[in-house]
Amino acid sequence: MHSTDTDHDPQRAVLQATVALHAAQPATAEAASQARRLLVDTAGCALAGRHASEVQRLEAALAACEPGDFAFPGGPPMAVQAAAQVLAMAATWDEACEGHALAHGRPGVPLVAALLPLALRRGASLGEFIDAFVLGYEVGARCGAWLRIRPGMHVDANWPALGVAAGVARLLALPPAGIVQAIDIAACQLATSLYLPVQQGRTARNTYLGHSASLGLQAAFASAAGIDAPDGALAHYAHMHSAATAQPLPDAATLLLRDAYLKPFAAVRHVHYGATAARQVREQLARDTTGIQGIVLKIYEEAIVYCGNRAPRTPIQAQFSLSFGVAAMLRFGDVDPSVYAVPRFDDLELRRLEALVVLEADAGLTARGQRGATLQVSHAGGTLEAAVGTIAGDAARPLDRAALIAKFAHYAAHSVPGPKAARFCEGVLDAPAGASLRELWQQLADA
Repeated sequence: MHSTDTDHDPQRAVLQATVALHAAQPATAEAASQARRLLVDTAGCALAGRHASEVQRLEAALAACEPGDFAFPGGPPMAVQAAAQVLAMAATWDEACEGHALAHGRPGVPLVAALLPLALRRGASLGEFIDAFVLGYEVGARCGAWLRIRPGMHVDANWPALGVAAGVARLLALPPAGIVQAIDIAACQLATSLYLPVQQGRTARNTYLGHSASLGLQAAFASAAGIDAPDGALAHYAHMHSAATAQPLPDAATLLLRDAYLKPFAAVRHVHYGATAARQVREQLARDTTGIQGIVLKIYEEAIVYCGNRAPRTPIQAQFSLSFGVAAMLRFGDVDPSVYAVPRFDDLELRRLEALVVLEADAGLTARGQRGATLQVSHAGGTLEAAVGTIAGDAARPLDRAALIAKFAHYAAHSVPGPKAARFCEGVLDAPAGASLRELWQQLADA
């Protein structure tokens, strides 16, 4: 992203201006509020994801290899790089983590994964974490909007590393030029991460955001050490190796954090629209699904392309399955991590309902570029229908404070008692910027 005579991409100019703006001043009140919310939500998702045996084994192995001073409640202490990998994997394990529609990905998860253990190691304040997070998120979301991936790729081990590099460089107090250089160093080595694991139901996909967190950390420390990058490295990557869009990026003053969404359910965001409609139908059926004879989900075409998995055999396939999300909501009244574990995952009624679902593309929604869904359920007494547009967690309908804290407490229940969970959330949401991040985190670690 250095200036050259031959490279004058307007996207580069926007990213440079974004870095300069957020490096020069503390986060605004609105940005800081959103950063606090994303920290709470990501931490809760990570605590939930640690129930998986694979995550537990990785955590134990990395802690033995790279001991340090970051620990989850009841977990072994790990060094920064090890903690970043585990935190990112755990946060994405149940697919309940944040996202950003314009970026078509989740800029925040790898940022929290990299920044939290590093900030604790450095004795940083909550405000210092927030300032780094906001800069990294604004860079990462714009990179996601610009660097659209090629067919067959998955975003998580690709552009998110660029936001991490920027955020970590900000936490290291590098000047704007050093932050830009960290981004370019990361741009020289972005991964071609595949969608294939999702198609085959393999959990390799869950390592991707850990890769982005690690690469971002590496790039920022390299920049701090004086290692330099080629002129225009990110622009070169965009034009030669990505499906980069020519659409102008939002200017530096536009707060993209404002549009971050938090998920009420543990599934890909596309699944939420049908699941929300299914919850409404379930209430009309007095929660009795035994008489259901047919189910039709009409939804925008992109959702079917990415989440058309049928009869999922593994949790990750189910997280990317419109039909599974509808069936799980009809059957259990929620789509939380428990639906991906036995006995619920193999429940016979759930599987019967999933097999009934017919997916149809809604031409109107698709043509207008809108998200939403209509669900029709036929049963012994007739046909019920529910239509949804904007749903809970969307930028226009953000999760309120009570819902955010309730989600954290529910997801963290395996390792943190409810009262301590609530106190942690309230501390992160309300503490002054100068508060010790370590003291806030210790409330969980002592659980």
